[in-house]
Amino acid sequence: MPATLTSRNKAVRFIILLSVISLFADMTYEGARSINGPFLNVLGASGFVVAVVAGMGEFIGYGLRLLSGYLSDRTGRYWLFMYIGYGLNLLSLPLLTFVGYWQIAVVLMIAERAGKAFRNPTRDAMLSHASEETGRGWAFGFHEFMDQLGATVGPLLVSAVLFLKDEQYHLVYLLLFIPALLALATLVTARYKYPHPETLEVKIVHLEETRGYPAEFFIYAFAAMCMATGYADYPLIAYHFKQAKIITDAWIPIFYAVAMLSDAVIALLVGRLFDRIGVWALMLTTFFSMFFAPLVFLMGKDAAMLGMVLWGVGMGAQESILKATIADLVPSSKRATAFGLFDTMYGVAWFGGSILIGYFYEASVTSMVVFCMDMQFIALIILFFYMRKMRRIS
Repeated sequence: MPATLTSRNKAVRFIILLSVISLFADMTYEGARSINGPFLNVLGASGFVVAVVAGMGEFIGYGLRLLSGYLSDRTGRYWLFMYIGYGLNLLSLPLLTFVGYWQIAVVLMIAERAGKAFRNPTRDAMLSHASEETGRGWAFGFHEFMDQLGATVGPLLVSAVLFLKDEQYHLVYLLLFIPALLALATLVTARYKYPHPETLEVKIVHLEETRGYPAEFFIYAFAAMCMATGYADYPLIAYHFKQAKIITDAWIPIFYAVAMLSDAVIALLVGRLFDRIGVWALMLTTFFSMFFAPLVFLMGKDAAMLGMVLWGVGMGAQESILKATIADLVPSSKRATAFGLFDTMYGVAWFGGSILIGYFYEASVTSMVVFCMDMQFIALIILFFYMRKMRRIS
């Protein structure tokens, strides 16, 4: 019993360290992302450009994960990928303080997403090793809670600066160097204390682990792709708020902070729910979050605020329990690669969806809303059939 308790305590401490890294990291890049859309608008970019850039960033940010996950598993240099990924991810956006052209800003914004691609499969694999002791849902849910706590504080700090210094975007980006350096310092600490996090998961390797991924993995991934295709990224939402004059510039980060707080709370709650009822928890959040689009894009300020809460609900589930399922479908020896493959499929869908959403936005906001809701509904249908298939297997 004492050995089991010690093992669990080690796992919990490691999860907390990874979560603190994410807290400071999200303060940095989510604080920046809360104003990237309006910043590009100020620099002269169009709404279509903002949508495509957001989608391309997500495509690269997810598309490279298959490669980084595979190389991480193949080389075993997990911490190296964490250092490279977080370094690029955290330092790109603060450099926007020195930028005066939207074309250069776009490069740095996409570089930030590429950095996330390098470290995410490895981080998720590390998290999955520790989560065997604590419960998949709790581990991924708590991590997302801390992640989004940072994503709430970051935009609020950005908003405070903009209230004091109207449209001083360059100053905001400069201040984001502070949480970026705190995140990197915590990363070094985690590496020192846990050089081999894979030892946190004690598991016997069976011969069947050498086989390919099960069909259920791809069914589940297809459902996730539908979610991604119909989910508008915040840069376009922020662009819409400014373009339609729904709220002032200083309120735009606050709306984002509300969404991130909703994301954090739902991730913590739905993580526990996932440990009890599994993927049904994901279906529940998907149903409610599908109504964000009409509230955000078709109605006024108050409805938009509610829409951002629902948008955060969907993101909280997608960033936590959506990935927790993968840890149970794939053996640990292939997990970084599996997370990378899953994220790549998700990212391809997000990029394609962003292009379509941007096109619909320019043509007809109503048609864009219908498209977003339809894709979430299709995802629900696929998840339902996935659950029926898993029930037959069990």
